Amino acid sequence: MEIYYRWDNGKNEMLRQKRDICFEQIVMHIDKGDLADIIANPNQNKYPGQKILIVDINGYIWLVPFVQERENVYFLKTIIPSRKATKKYLRGKK
Repeated sequence: MEIYYRWDNGKNEMLRQKRDICFEQIVMHIDKGDLADIIANPNQNKYPGQKILIVDINGYIWLVPFVQERENVYFLKTIIPSRKATKKYLRGKK
């Protein structure tokens, strides 16, 4: 089943300016097979039902929180670089 991704365009532009990354890049890397994992957000009290895409971009892990709007539609919330997740998911891969 094909997954469709949505996001807020204003948030995407802010991420492009402040973090030099955008949701289009995330989707491109997922399509290339760079999705390392999907986990439940550990803070379900604050973010009920939210999950996190774990994406490997050029040897660094980026966390992408999302909510599943429908069975095959994910609404991406933000993009967060993670040194801790990079150690966990890419340890020994270099």
